[in-house]
Amino acid sequence: MKLRYRYRIYPTPVQANRLAQMFGCSRVVWNDALAFCQKQYAQGGKYPGSSALMQHCITKAKQTEERSWLSSVSVVPLQQSVRDLDVAFRNFFSSVSGKRKGPKVRMPRFKKRHSTQTARFTQRGFSVGSKLYLAKIGSIQVKWSRALPSEPSSVTVIKDALGRYFVSFVVEKEPELLPWNDTSIGIDLGITTFATLSTGQKVEAPKPLKRYLRKLACLQKSLSRCEKGSNRRQRAKLKVARLHNRIKDIRTDFLHKLSTQLIIENQEINLEDLNVSGMLKNRRLSKAISDLGWRQFRTMLEAKATMYGRDVNIISRWEPTSQICSCCGHREGRKRLGIREWQCLNCGVFHDRDINAALNIKAAGGHSEAINGCRRECKPEVNSAVLSEASTRLVDKQLELFAS
Repeated sequence: MKLRYRYRIYPTPVQANRLAQMFGCSRVVWNDALAFCQKQYAQGGKYPGSSALMQHCITKAKQTEERSWLSSVSVVPLQQSVRDLDVAFRNFFSSVSGKRKGPKVRMPRFKKRHSTQTARFTQRGFSVGSKLYLAKIGSIQVKWSRALPSEPSSVTVIKDALGRYFVSFVVEKEPELLPWNDTSIGIDLGITTFATLSTGQKVEAPKPLKRYLRKLACLQKSLSRCEKGSNRRQRAKLKVARLHNRIKDIRTDFLHKLSTQLIIENQEINLEDLNVSGMLKNRRLSKAISDLGWRQFRTMLEAKATMYGRDVNIISRWEPTSQICSCCGHREGRKRLGIREWQCLNCGVFHDRDINAALNIKAAGGHSEAINGCRRECKPEVNSAVLSEASTRLVDKQLELFAS
């Protein structure tokens, strides 16, 4: 399987200037190729393809006075920039025609000089030793936090909004299968409690955006008051980027640790297929949902399951996990989000809403036979309970937890 290994690099001031030229040339080639494609389309032509784009935007452009400075950098990242644009266009065409599944892919857009800058080298443009050598850049010092498992096939140089430099290697690695165990869990994702496990354990989320929201608002207000193009505005922009980076690092660190722990301890993990993009349209919950990173958590689980030989089952989002009693299987109907605990009218068992949903997710993921055994034990002699003996009570009137 292919993996990405990312490291921090520390270029010298001279190398930083060369990297800036490389980023700028790659961005110009991308924008020129995109503008050429749009011009061809406006004139009724077809998509020219990557070979024609390289010929027009690199080879012929170097011979002109306006783009002669493209020769000062390696041709490898320029060619990769055109190839990346070609992949973006093909994904767009496949999405429009219906061949590509999933969300619709937008048409490629022009790159800006103030956002994150990237450039990619293939094997003929770099070499790895104690340092990283890049063509026409030189040998750059790398913070080797871990050893590369194999020879990398490509490397991407990244400069983030804070001015830090990273390299991302694409390597081949054999899966490291963990010892088999018979443990299986269901996970119900929420807002107040990030994850409720079928074992009864509840995992709280750090919610970094909520923690730093007031500070972020103050920094963004200061940024908006600075004059455009001034040094003070540049310093204010770095402060905002630094805080955004801290929020991202806290969230990513939490998701990595939790997903790794679940993969190590369980052979099978069952999740619900949440419509996150649709939930984000709710103006009251969108900020809280974005602060959690549900989709990123699912992606991490699936990737680590493939790496370590575990199983991740995704059940349908239409499964009524919050409406069914996990003991007797009686379905009571839809409940308001404020109802966090309820009592089954059939068997009389008192449920925590999230734990009950996690048990139903586990059963729907492939372990229904074990749950059915419990259901036979919990099912009473009578078919239904008397209304005076069983009721549904409201524990918290405020919206504390999102549940399906």
